[in-house]
Amino acid sequence: MSKLVHAQWSSKMTFVLAAAGSAVGLGNIWRFSYMVGDSGGAAFVLIYLACVALVGLPILVAEWLIGRRGQENPINAMADLARRNGRLPAWAVVGASGVLAAFLILSFYSVIGGWSLSYTLGSVTGRFTGQDADGIGALFGSLLGSPGMLTLWHTAFMALVIFIVARGVTKGLEGAVRTLMPALVILMVILVIYGMTTGHFGEAMAFMFSPDWSAISGEVVLAAMGQAFFTLSLGMGIMMAYGSYLGEDVSLIGTARTVIIFDTVIALLAGMAIFPIVFANGLSPGEGPGLIFVTLPLAFGNMAGGTILGLMFFLLLTFAALTSAISLLEPTVELLEERTPLSRVAATLVAGGAVWALGIAALMSFNVWSELSIVGLNIFDFLDTLTSKFMLPLTGLGAILFVAWRLDRDSVLGELGLSGVQAQLWQVVARVVAPIGVIAGFGLDSYRLAVEA
Repeated sequence: MSKLVHAQWSSKMTFVLAAAGSAVGLGNIWRFSYMVGDSGGAAFVLIYLACVALVGLPILVAEWLIGRRGQENPINAMADLARRNGRLPAWAVVGASGVLAAFLILSFYSVIGGWSLSYTLGSVTGRFTGQDADGIGALFGSLLGSPGMLTLWHTAFMALVIFIVARGVTKGLEGAVRTLMPALVILMVILVIYGMTTGHFGEAMAFMFSPDWSAISGEVVLAAMGQAFFTLSLGMGIMMAYGSYLGEDVSLIGTARTVIIFDTVIALLAGMAIFPIVFANGLSPGEGPGLIFVTLPLAFGNMAGGTILGLMFFLLLTFAALTSAISLLEPTVELLEERTPLSRVAATLVAGGAVWALGIAALMSFNVWSELSIVGLNIFDFLDTLTSKFMLPLTGLGAILFVAWRLDRDSVLGELGLSGVQAQLWQVVARVVAPIGVIAGFGLDSYRLAVEA
């Protein structure tokens, strides 16, 4: 596809919904909730908010700016901008890393999306009703132990993603987010209202918003930094790809603030919906990844109206997974569409098929290939660790360094509409605070992983 016919978002609001849809996903509901539970509650929440503001926002703006200026896929955009600014075209490796990260993440993300579909059906059929903790655990273990069932749900989820993305920017991405995002918000609000009736809403609010400063540790800070990257879709090539469909009339900083606020509100609402149910049923908030797929089904299966609430919750989880999954596939599809003769539909089928195949390897790490390891990790955990601990922070770091230090300073400030004190503040945050935050987090996390190994 040439630049002359490069697709564009039909409106600023649609772009905001799409960017927010990418940001709002399993990271907000599944990952955020269990990380709050594991990391001491409010202390984690406050550090996470600081990471989002000081590191997440400037990197998000930088990735959009690269995409909008390049008007191409992330690899071509980075290479072309580098050449235009007298820089080495090797900067294209930043875009390539982002596209590859999104591809790898979607391969195991779609497996979790398949779990959501399975649990949605399970809620409808009453599979969780009357089950005790051992029964719920056995159901989840049975799902993980069946390569056939995991493949079925992984395939169903990827088919939905491929169908949406193949329809293009206007009919596919825009149509999906216009439907899914309002539905997600409505379901979330209903669950929060229910949480207020449990008698444990105050306990949940205290857990989330009354910090125990003694709970703060280097581990909590690292977890908060990683969550900021994951939830905002940074370092995945997604925001560069979405930025390439963006017109010049959209304020990047103002829109970034809107997306981050929306993303953060959804994450907090998820906690406000989940933790009252957890506390009302005498369960522990620190159950880790099993909080959503083991702990909550136990609660839903033993409460009045639990079938309906469970159905709404897992529908919400599936909607959130879909909005992120379509954005994860988009960078690879855009790359194939622009650099090969493939049509939009063909590019989506090729990219989606490749993701599906790698996802089969990821899901088999729970059963048939459970003994197979890469640097001591099964395939699923290796893909997760490689992307979230290494590729995302390094790609995000490359994007912010390129915009802050290698693009013309005055043109960047002009495009962002900044002057005076605001311009100076941007320079300090983009050139110093955000890079140091990423480097420190990456270095400490790499050191921790090396020690643990």
